Amino acid sequence: MTLGCARNEVDSEELAGRLTADGWELTEDDDAAVVLVNTCAFVASAKKDSIDTLLAAADGDRKVVAVGCLAERYGAELADSLPEAAAVLGFDSYGEIGARLDDVLAGRPLVPHRPRDRRTLLPITPVERQGHAVSVPGHASAAEVPGWTPPVLRRRLGDSPVAPLKLASGCDRRCTFCAIPSFRGAFVSRPADELLAEAAWLAGQGVRELVLVSENSTSYGKDLGDLRLLERLLPELAAVPGIVRVRLSYLQPAETRPSLVEVLAGTPGVAPYFDLSFQHSSEAVLRRMRRFGDTDRFLALLDQVRALSPAAGVRSNVIVGFPGETRADVAELTRFLTAARLDAIGVFGYSDEDGTEAAGYDGKVRADVIDRRVARMTELVDELMAQRAEERLGETVEVLVEAVTGDGLEGRAAHQAPEVDGATLVTDAPAHAQVGDLVRATVTGTAGVDLTARYLETADAVAGPAVERAG
Repeated sequence: MTLGCARNEVDSEELAGRLTADGWELTEDDDAAVVLVNTCAFVASAKKDSIDTLLAAADGDRKVVAVGCLAERYGAELADSLPEAAAVLGFDSYGEIGARLDDVLAGRPLVPHRPRDRRTLLPITPVERQGHAVSVPGHASAAEVPGWTPPVLRRRLGDSPVAPLKLASGCDRRCTFCAIPSFRGAFVSRPADELLAEAAWLAGQGVRELVLVSENSTSYGKDLGDLRLLERLLPELAAVPGIVRVRLSYLQPAETRPSLVEVLAGTPGVAPYFDLSFQHSSEAVLRRMRRFGDTDRFLALLDQVRALSPAAGVRSNVIVGFPGETRADVAELTRFLTAARLDAIGVFGYSDEDGTEAAGYDGKVRADVIDRRVARMTELVDELMAQRAEERLGETVEVLVEAVTGDGLEGRAAHQAPEVDGATLVTDAPAHAQVGDLVRATVTGTAGVDLTARYLETADAVAGPAVERAG
């Protein structure tokens, strides 16, 4: 079971690969001997969902093992408060996950790990971190080496034509509201050769779209001594045989440089999609968050994007109720969102996170005020997103088909990321259309962020051994 973000999805598939290599059989049957729950610890609601899932999984004779961010972040504390779990394993146990589950089945006690600030566990300077790079000597790309596979085992847990590909792990930023760096660690990029090889492997498993994920994708390459490495990597990933679309996620606005905007907006096969983590637009609030920017600078960035790609998709998340936030700050955020014309906006109410600087701030906004601000902001963004969708009426979109139903082809256009940005239903499609096809269609209707579009042609059909699905 996997909870949380796409980065956890990759972790689960890597755990699945390791377990398969160790002789474990993966099953979704209720009679499984062990249930592995990959937990999330992003916000309070995610923690509750993780605990509820662990408790539900423990209903019966099965052994339940907690892994993931909640297990890593709380370790022994979680084990003490959740005796229903047979084990609570941190990230350091992933390399020997098969042996640890052997211990669970044999009844051998496992000592829960003691959480540490993982930012101290890896080299911090870019020069030191270069020693962690993995490459294939003598080859421009590891994907060119016959039979070479990614050094990290991975087994797909579904058959979607879309899959996440992890660019990096950890984060070097010090946002005052965020605890993620303390348990995910310092920022470490994966070498380009390794990413290209894994992309080729995913294409061989039937994947057509790669969603590049990390805690902060705009930092990719800085620890390898080349901050422009991402701009060169994106076209190479788009050129992997069988891949028709590459989508980059988790961009830090203050680090979104013009050269990256140009590549995202103008590279064939790379979605003109900008997942910009604005969080707020009041300069005063952003400073307290230890972030940078303001309404006018953010709007200028969006102008740069749309000057190069007028139909580019843009999504973001915002936090309301941060300590010290005033009515004027909320009004400034409202001004920004109204002018920004974003395709998708997530609204979150602030809550204290253990171990963060903001948890100790004064000027806390009352819970009932936060709730009212969240409700009002959610109502506003629902209207704004619907308006933005209506602006796409008559637009030609390319939709990656993820399901074929009696109503038509269900999938997502370039401005729609999996699960978070809505979907597109393509009507009047030919009977031979199938999952994995990339089709062009004209937008004819909207329902909130969702679109309806009329089929025009197939831009790229599933074909050839490079995208043959594994049986």
